[in-house]
Amino acid sequence: MLSRRFKSLLVAVFSLSMLFYSNVLQAQHEEGQPQTEEVKNAEEKKEGFNAKEVIFEHILDAHEFHFLGYKGSDGKEHAVAIPLPVILYSPQKGLSTFMYSDFHHGEHEVDGYKLEEGKIVPVEAGVTFYDFSLTRNVVQMLLALAFLTWLMVSIANSYEKGQGVTSAPKGKQNLIEPIITFVRDEVAKPNLGHKADKYLPYLLTVFFFILINNIIGLIPGTANVTGNIAFTVVLGVISFVVILFSSNSHFWGHIFNPPGVPGFVKPILVLVEFLSVFIKPFALIIRLFANMVAGHIIIICLISLIFIFAQLNKYAGIGAMPVSIAFTIFIYFIEVLVAFLQAFIFTMLTAVFIGQAFEGEHHEEAAHH
Repeated sequence: MLSRRFKSLLVAVFSLSMLFYSNVLQAQHEEGQPQTEEVKNAEEKKEGFNAKEVIFEHILDAHEFHFLGYKGSDGKEHAVAIPLPVILYSPQKGLSTFMYSDFHHGEHEVDGYKLEEGKIVPVEAGVTFYDFSLTRNVVQMLLALAFLTWLMVSIANSYEKGQGVTSAPKGKQNLIEPIITFVRDEVAKPNLGHKADKYLPYLLTVFFFILINNIIGLIPGTANVTGNIAFTVVLGVISFVVILFSSNSHFWGHIFNPPGVPGFVKPILVLVEFLSVFIKPFALIIRLFANMVAGHIIIICLISLIFIFAQLNKYAGIGAMPVSIAFTIFIYFIEVLVAFLQAFIFTMLTAVFIGQAFEGEHHEEAAHH
């Protein structure tokens, strides 16, 4: 609760500073009046740093891993980035494959395609195409999947050799085994009962996949995969399918014929209960997406304050630097905690919803005993 209030306060401060700065520039240049040299310089400074562009460049998907930019001796802007392959298919032009760097920041056209505001569009009008490119979200997700597979296979091989069975666990086992035990004892068994072992592989896969992507996304220059709505939608849909296939007649009976409810209330309650079936995965999708995006935006906003104040006054930027960096480091450590917390919450809620889907079996088992 305290961290949420703190984040809200930081966002409010940033918003007020942006509003103040925009009003100052607008007041200096009224419509119909000639621009003075000071106004022109102010507009040039404003064009020099665009906080909105930096924020969206970080949280949105792209065709390259961008680390930093600098102005070379030729006076042009250069970027330190890893370009990714662009794969396009057009019924009119066929298959086109090339590296994103071939566009040269939009200065060149490649195979009948060009860049407009960072988006790939055909040069000729009326040409339709489909984009199958490996964007940074896709590449990073595949790398996270490869890392997860390697980690689990290597740990399993260690157990097969007897390490951790006949002797004390070592290395990666010491790190992963407590987490697996925690998910089994605190998430799966309390919510799934005797079916915990059946769903444990899925719960562990979801937990570690989200956690690894959360942690990698905190490295500067990487993609915020879990802050992409498409990623969380796929996870939510998979959980939704698992929940539906875990349901039984008792579950659907309570939805369409709630027991112990007056007849005139049932139509309303049936509608609410039926909608809750779809609201549950939607809550999983939005919760993970919103929390991961919010943290990254706050960190970028805090860093951006240095450049925003520097545009107002050089010494104001220098004065804001230590405060901004200190708050950024503080929020960064909170985001590390949030990375673990959101993986745990998604896994916990998934287990809760699956347990609710076959809740009637618990009652039958208790009556049998």
